[in-house]
Amino acid sequence: MPTGQALLYFIYAVAAASVILAGEAFYLSLASRRSRRVSVNRRLRRLSDETPAEQTLQGLLRERGLTDSGDFIFGLVWLNKLYTQSGITGNPLTFAASFLLAGLALALLFSFLLGLAAPAAFILFLVVGFGLPLLILRRARKKRIVKFAKQLPDALDMIVRSLRAGHPTSVAIGLVAREMPDPLGTEFGIVSDEITFGLSIEQAVRKLSERVGFEGLHLLSISLSIQAKTGGNLTEILANLSSVLRERQKLRMKIRALSAEGRASAWIISLFPVVMFLVLQLLAPSYYGKVWGNPLIAPVFLIFGSWALLGDFIMYRMVSFDF
Repeated sequence: MPTGQALLYFIYAVAAASVILAGEAFYLSLASRRSRRVSVNRRLRRLSDETPAEQTLQGLLRERGLTDSGDFIFGLVWLNKLYTQSGITGNPLTFAASFLLAGLALALLFSFLLGLAAPAAFILFLVVGFGLPLLILRRARKKRIVKFAKQLPDALDMIVRSLRAGHPTSVAIGLVAREMPDPLGTEFGIVSDEITFGLSIEQAVRKLSERVGFEGLHLLSISLSIQAKTGGNLTEILANLSSVLRERQKLRMKIRALSAEGRASAWIISLFPVVMFLVLQLLAPSYYGKVWGNPLIAPVFLIFGSWALLGDFIMYRMVSFDF
């Protein structure tokens, strides 16, 4: 077969595969939207399958790396807490094993096929097998907490309106679990189920705070605990807490807006030397001449690279706001 004809057939095959994948993506998008319209959150979708509420609760806890009673499984509590607060569902051992196997495979591939030195291959294994999953978990936890922080004031307002209408607290929490989307809807649904199966409201909210890691929930737990022991107007307490959380959210957004220029400047200043180095290596590989053979190159790059990273970290901490 001529080369041109084979290339033409290859283009036809790629075009056909692209059309099929585009159609499948469109169908999955419509299906996911339809399922979201039918069920507000993950817990309601499970309950719609006519699964008993107790089994649904246990399944939701197990896929977050917890026992059936909502306690941490691992001895390394900080790691178990990080996985739970990230919101990633599935078996945590499978999650960890997938990255370990990927790191081992990449290390062996680069070592045997590309001749990578053993220390460098071991460092690659550590980065992919241990560093990358921790980075993914921390990033997922941060995004989930930000989303939860935006939803919590609305949920508290819903509880306040329900309490003023004369409903008990457990019914108000169940209303939030039915009306709010994820991540807050499922988490409050777990709280509602735990209250139904015997936990007090204070204990259920305390476990909720541990599962999510948001400081606002810690304030809610303390408020409920104090109100249960000393009494007081719970409606007013929750209304004030909702107002405080909204004001903190406004302050955080204001700080991000005021620091946007500084963060953009930090990115530009940090990436400019790297980009220029890559451009010079691409356009003029011999620009640096015999400098690379100098024994001082590696220490100089290490020192100034570490210094630049330290400056980036300081700028990041200056514009960060713990909400």
